[in-house]
Amino acid sequence: MLESLQIKNFAIIEELSLDFKEGMTVLTGETGAGKSIIIDAVGLLAGGRGSTEFVRFGTKKCILEGEFKFKPSTELLALLETHEIDHVENTLLIQREIFMSGRTVCRVNGSIVTIAVLKEIGTHLIDIHGQNEHQELMMTENHSYLLDNYGQKELHQLKKEYQNVFHNYKQLKKEREEWVYNEQELAQRLDILRYQVDEIEAAQLEPHEEENLLEEEKKLANHQAIVKALSKSYDALQGEEYSGLDSVGRAMEEMASVETIDDSFKQLSESLSAAFFQLQEAASDIYSELDGLEYDEERLNEIESRLNFIQQLKRKYGDSIETILDHFERSEIELKKLENREEQVDEISKKIKTEYEKAEKLAQKLSEIRKEKAVLLENNIQQQLKELYMEKVEFSVVFKQAENAGSKDVQLNDQGMDRIEFFISTNPGEPLKPLSKVASGGELSRMMLALKTIFSQSQGITSIIFDEVDTGVSGRVAQSIADKIYSVAKHSQVLCITHLPQVAAMADQHLYIKKSTADERTQTSVERLVKNNRVEEIARMLSGDELTQLTKETAAELLKLAQKKKNIK
Repeated sequence: MLESLQIKNFAIIEELSLDFKEGMTVLTGETGAGKSIIIDAVGLLAGGRGSTEFVRFGTKKCILEGEFKFKPSTELLALLETHEIDHVENTLLIQREIFMSGRTVCRVNGSIVTIAVLKEIGTHLIDIHGQNEHQELMMTENHSYLLDNYGQKELHQLKKEYQNVFHNYKQLKKEREEWVYNEQELAQRLDILRYQVDEIEAAQLEPHEEENLLEEEKKLANHQAIVKALSKSYDALQGEEYSGLDSVGRAMEEMASVETIDDSFKQLSESLSAAFFQLQEAASDIYSELDGLEYDEERLNEIESRLNFIQQLKRKYGDSIETILDHFERSEIELKKLENREEQVDEISKKIKTEYEKAEKLAQKLSEIRKEKAVLLENNIQQQLKELYMEKVEFSVVFKQAENAGSKDVQLNDQGMDRIEFFISTNPGEPLKPLSKVASGGELSRMMLALKTIFSQSQGITSIIFDEVDTGVSGRVAQSIADKIYSVAKHSQVLCITHLPQVAAMADQHLYIKKSTADERTQTSVERLVKNNRVEEIARMLSGDELTQLTKETAAELLKLAQKKKNIK
């Protein structure tokens, strides 16, 4: 449930803080006072689409914050774990900031998340049912989804298994289609692959070959400079005119003659001795390098030619020898597959047949369970509609199965084999017809409310919001809608914007939304109504601005009757 809501600089709301309770909460007030703005704020916390238009004029950003207590569910807990969102005592603190620049920042328990992730989480927390949402009943593709929601416990795992198999089936079909080239495309691809494989194979490339060649080229290209440096170094150490080693040797001998006099002299003697032998070894190494140096101009030309060839291959196949060799391996594998294309296609076709048969069996099981659930849903909805004074309406879930053209196979999709559509008859004696073609707006609204009543018991949604779903009704129908919304509130927290006194009277908590002007700016505030204040507000809803003693008495009586109903329920 939504436990608290903080709003700052959102539309006409400067700052607002609300605490909510379990059960049924109604929001009433004059048109334009900001009731729907509060619902918009909750919708944004559930991942709704944001806009800079929500930011209060003259401010840089709006800030929304909601604290939710959720019922543990495997899906929601798995979702939080996937996105590494910590949670304590099944509580989520959701924050959202919308900047005038268009940037949006969303956080769940302090972790920054994307709008997509926030929307995923929001589907487990809030279900917002607006004035026009009943139009989703007009869309036939939603009927299968609604039935599956009704039978969620029995269908969830089976449907997941089916969808995995069906996904494999589709992937295999796609793979086969990729194999079935037309002859010209196949011939062109084979020519390209053969050329590339032959060219790279003939090159006989070795890993790290380019690095080794570049090092050898560098030595050959700098032969004279290397010879000069080595020669001068050797002469400095062991030249005929002057020998650095002889000088160091004499210094070593002199210090050796006094090393027994003092420890410090001994250390100097040892240092000179070590330096002498290191220099002697270095002179020997320099001499070996000089002795082994050869300048081979032909080898230099070979290296340059090989490096140019490698550079050409890199331009075609990759930025390194390793990348070229990887390309060679992939091309060779593809070439072998294409040369054995018929065998590959036959193998994939066998797999497609196997996966299709598995999918068809699972789809059949899905269909059987759906048909069982459809009967229960029909009976349940008939009962709900009866309570909403639609007892003459007959409701039916119709199953259709489309066959593939020229085949007896059933056409499968990611939902199974069933094409489901809701049919109704609004008058006795009239045949059942598609709901989308015969239902009026009022009937659709009450049917959606009937569905919400049924689903609230099984879906585990923590909060359901009704935004003026009772528009355009009155009398006993209005009272039946009030009773129905209250029955939903027994299983989920309900927040309801209403203009009907019957609905307001059934609430466990009544919030009055009003707007005022301060410093030439419109502001929205909320008052929690109790006792006399609540009587006055319901009286206003009954008669308008002019309150009379009679309307107050009627309002009080309405509240009294509502309490009696709630006690019975």
